[in-house]
Amino acid sequence: MLQYIEEARRGDRQAFEQIVRHFTPMANAVAYEKLHDYQLAEDAVQEAFTEAFLNLNKLRAVEAFPGWFKAIVARQCYRILRRKQHPALPYDEAVESTEASFSVADIIEKKEARRLLHESIAALTSNMRIAVQLYYFQGYSLQEIADFLGTSVPVLKKRLFDARRKLKGALPVADVLSVFNHLYEGGKGLLHIVNGDVVGDKLRQGIVKGDVLVWREVYSHGPVFLEPAEQDNRFIRAEYLEQTMGIPQTEFIQGSESQEKILADFHKYEEVVLWFEHDLFDQTMLCYLLHWFSKQKQGSTKLSLLCIGEYPGIELFRGLGQLSVEQMETLSGTWKLIGEKELEVGRAFWEAFVLPDPESLQQLLAKDTSALPFAHDAFVAHLSRFPSTYNGLGIVEQMTLEMILAGINSPYELFKNVGDKLHILGMGDLQYWHILRQIAQDPYPLLQMRGLTEFPGYNEPGMPFQNCEVVLTAFGENVMSGKEDWAEKKGIDEWYGGVHLQGVTPRWRWNSSSQTIQ
Repeated sequence: MLQYIEEARRGDRQAFEQIVRHFTPMANAVAYEKLHDYQLAEDAVQEAFTEAFLNLNKLRAVEAFPGWFKAIVARQCYRILRRKQHPALPYDEAVESTEASFSVADIIEKKEARRLLHESIAALTSNMRIAVQLYYFQGYSLQEIADFLGTSVPVLKKRLFDARRKLKGALPVADVLSVFNHLYEGGKGLLHIVNGDVVGDKLRQGIVKGDVLVWREVYSHGPVFLEPAEQDNRFIRAEYLEQTMGIPQTEFIQGSESQEKILADFHKYEEVVLWFEHDLFDQTMLCYLLHWFSKQKQGSTKLSLLCIGEYPGIELFRGLGQLSVEQMETLSGTWKLIGEKELEVGRAFWEAFVLPDPESLQQLLAKDTSALPFAHDAFVAHLSRFPSTYNGLGIVEQMTLEMILAGINSPYELFKNVGDKLHILGMGDLQYWHILRQIAQDPYPLLQMRGLTEFPGYNEPGMPFQNCEVVLTAFGENVMSGKEDWAEKKGIDEWYGGVHLQGVTPRWRWNSSSQTIQ
């Protein structure tokens, strides 16, 4: 949309027509809130578009267009209010005759049920009502609505949660309430796919209806393939994960087969909802699943997504697992339908991620991937794990040594602090212990782990670290100062997605100053 706005500023009328199509339902809803007459609201919006087109050259930044245009709509409404009022036409009746008709009309067949629902919505506060109209009926994203209304996404989520709660209490007819639940939170025929057991357990406490599938994979670690479910590919991953993280091959294979069987049977559900976060751990899972669904015939099954990178009141948001049951309840029903654009971008990221060279991924990052708003930063973080052009360290190794220089010498504290600094990676403890083990091994160790007996194993407590102290070696200090190159001195044998770097002259390096792979 920003591209259309920029082109319209240069006088491109066709680009402005795209802007009109995109913003008309939103502007109509806002204008109706002020005028309570659909025909007058439509007039105000038409005048607002005319004024906006004539004054686009005064817009300083294309990103400011939504709020700027909303102000123009409001000004046109105030002008109309000063004129003689015309007989009012109820908004819900008028919208039924337009292209942007309420999707609820497709679900509620009886006119009386529809009337009751709209009357209940009309009784909401203005802020709740407009949030419901724009999000559920018009299909705008939370970010689009926030930009247009000049508020924040967390505030909108709270309004939608409060609106759903009030509507459930206000609707007097049981079958209407049932339909409302189906529209906003889904019926019993739902499958929720989530990123971890903690999240899955909380969802099962009555937050959502339907089944919960915890997707257990670590695509950000080890070799990955376009089709990881193929038998040979699964065995390769199983062997690597057992060697580096201690995950038993049998457990991994059985778990993979079980979750893939549930996924393959998705057609029995009315809707599949994907719950994921902003970090690399989650975004790789999300992109794989979107790649998989892009090849399926969805039939009547809807595909939806809830993906967040923050939550009100949590300064450092690491993931959904941080949220209480009550906090997660505020997210229920705020997922959005996944369309072709989301499937396309997810598929493109997965296909680039599994290739044996990173160039396609780097090229993709230069394109518009905003359909998945967290994917860009997550995969840039993925590339930063490659050995750097400065000293051969990836971002995790570099941050670990910086923390040791800052006085942190406990493995547990290192994991916590490095994880906080690099939360965009979503790195688990077993992943980090593998990296710590690698940089402490001969030859050319970067650090020493004094008092270490052994590294914690899979599903085992971390007692071996209880009296362990981590210190830099002289070689590690030289690497940190740029006098030595760790990758060239020691050699490398690591997987980064589908890229396997081996030897003392890694083919690809990460340049932190240009944020590119070279």
